[in-house]
Amino acid sequence: MAAAAGPVRDDEFAALADRLPRLGAAGHAAVAVSGGPDSMALALLAQRWAASRGVAVTALTVDHGLRPDSAGEAAAVGQWMSARGLRHEILVWRGGPRGNLQASARQARYRLLDDWCAAHSVPVLLLAHHLEDQAETVLLRLGRGSGVYGLAAMAAEAPPPWPGAPFRVRPLLDVPKARLAETLRAMGQEWVEDPSNRNRDFARVRAREVWAGLSPLGITPERVAATARHMARAREALDAEARALVASASGFAEGGYATLSPAVLRKAHDEVALRALSLLLLGVGGNAYTPRFERLEALLERLRADDLGGGVTLAGCRIVPDGSGRVLLVREARRMEGPLILGRRPALWDGRFLARGAGLTIDRLRSGVAALRRAVPEAALKRVPAPARQVLPALFDERGLVAVPALGFCRPDAQAADLAVRFLSPLEPARP
Repeated sequence: MAAAAGPVRDDEFAALADRLPRLGAAGHAAVAVSGGPDSMALALLAQRWAASRGVAVTALTVDHGLRPDSAGEAAAVGQWMSARGLRHEILVWRGGPRGNLQASARQARYRLLDDWCAAHSVPVLLLAHHLEDQAETVLLRLGRGSGVYGLAAMAAEAPPPWPGAPFRVRPLLDVPKARLAETLRAMGQEWVEDPSNRNRDFARVRAREVWAGLSPLGITPERVAATARHMARAREALDAEARALVASASGFAEGGYATLSPAVLRKAHDEVALRALSLLLLGVGGNAYTPRFERLEALLERLRADDLGGGVTLAGCRIVPDGSGRVLLVREARRMEGPLILGRRPALWDGRFLARGAGLTIDRLRSGVAALRRAVPEAALKRVPAPARQVLPALFDERGLVAVPALGFCRPDAQAADLAVRFLSPLEPARP
């Protein structure tokens, strides 16, 4: 595919799509369409593929509001989709960026897309990442000193981040960007050019400029993307060992914290131990990405040497000795998501909990600890380590504390059957 030229043919796209089992089994798929050439080409190719297989397709455009003309661009995409007979929805980001602009926009975009798919029972979300996107991801992660997992880059088919969310499917990872633009030209289809794609303030834009200098060395986007595929196979092999190690070295609690035996890490191979530690930090910290490799290595060295002192923080987690030879990983309170009012559908909170309780608010326990002490025996409270208590997920109403499911507490007047908080352990596959 990478060596081919010209527009992407329908039979080529069908071959790419058919090797992705989740896409083939879906009766309805969503396509993320920004209006750029990559996502526009994906939407039109997917429409033609789906029509021959009886699969419904909906195009989704996120209006991020970061540019004055973003609403107009989203509307233009809607008109193009409508002219092609594709159903289209615009999802508006109302939160605005916090901290890193690209990271917060990406997180919000995925949350809006995932929420729409969950609300409409759509099991697959198609994303238009192409060959150069994959190669640039590898380059950027090389610059961060990433290991096997980072260099495996983007998966062609990634499991849902939480139950009910869609599988994220990328059928174009082997397709050069130039062929996608050619596909649109052959179809007579316009597209939007995002000016941020030329903004050198962004590392990914600067990464695109290096290929001319690297190509004489044989370092091309095609070769680098092939490295990602090789690393992905290594990742699969290591993942099974790392999950088994996590299960033997630690335990996740329903309250979203974990305990860890450093002794087990000392016996494990470095690569397996590092991945196991990543899984723990992902589960407790609620992040989509692992910390930088050198920080992860430094933490592993300190754990193996019993050199945590009073504790350290990393990836939204506090890692502290528990006084018994084990280590406790708890969520860092200041990094947690704020209060969220729950609706009728289960909602994802803090990237770690699926919560249900219409009209109630989910938040960390914090001041609710005092009310809990009056209602729960001290022995029950002591089952949760002190550093974890104030970051337990709790449900509140206008009268105060309603429930702390991790402690089995529910206020007597509450309808226990109507509320629930479930921790999404990284050891369990997310099930739609």
